[in-house]
Amino acid sequence: MKDRLFQGLLYSAAILVILLTASIVYALIGGSMGAFGQFGFWHFISSTHWDPLSNNFGALPFIVGSLMTSVLALLFCIPFSLSVALFNGEYFKRTKISYTVSVIVDLLAGIPSIVFGLWGFYVLRPLLISSGVSDQGLGILLSSIVLAIMIIPYASSLSGEFIGMVPKELKEGAYALGATQMEVIKYVTLPKASSGIFAAYVLAFGRALGETMAVTMLIGNTSNIPTSLTDTGNTMASIIANQFGEAGGIKLSALFAIGLLLFLITALINLAAKSFIKILNR
Repeated sequence: MKDRLFQGLLYSAAILVILLTASIVYALIGGSMGAFGQFGFWHFISSTHWDPLSNNFGALPFIVGSLMTSVLALLFCIPFSLSVALFNGEYFKRTKISYTVSVIVDLLAGIPSIVFGLWGFYVLRPLLISSGVSDQGLGILLSSIVLAIMIIPYASSLSGEFIGMVPKELKEGAYALGATQMEVIKYVTLPKASSGIFAAYVLAFGRALGETMAVTMLIGNTSNIPTSLTDTGNTMASIIANQFGEAGGIKLSALFAIGLLLFLITALINLAAKSFIKILNR
């Protein structure tokens, strides 16, 4: 009886997750039908115009802004997060200094995004300006650096866990054959943990892609396509956060459509990542 009750509880939880996801998709599709019906799906995602006065809306500037900031943030994140992961999971595993670094990383992961936005505006922005970057051209670069700092804790913590899970016997066998610690990391640890590390960076990328408040405070909030790192712009999440409260009619539907596009992009990235992880595990 207890087994059947527990099994029923598990089935109920699984069905609830499916229903919740279906409800989210239903809400996004229902809210975006007005925009897709008026502008067409392909025209909406390829149009560069966002003009509430003429009720002409296109999502391309925000798609480009989201991808630019998130990809750049991931590139900034990888060397630092992988270094922290190797520090905690390989070089100083189960030591006091590793514990201290882990606590600090976990603390960073729990800081609200708006605090990162304030830090970026009052600390990082003046530093970049003093280094020669124009005050009017900090949107993409500043947002990407702050996003990278925000996702480093996620990527480093997960990567460190997977690095620490590599069987000790494999590494001891490599040491017995005369391998150095660097060679063990290069030829044993990283290949063995590669699928988990890759999954960690996919999750970190998704975190950056959907970030709202910090990006909204720093990116400049302009509806143009950024063509360089010193351009201002908007992301899909930031345009929704900025204009949802005052939106109505076709503009509200356009914001729902952007939310649906963000959901689809994230889902496609996760599906592609799962397929790649299966290939790595073969």
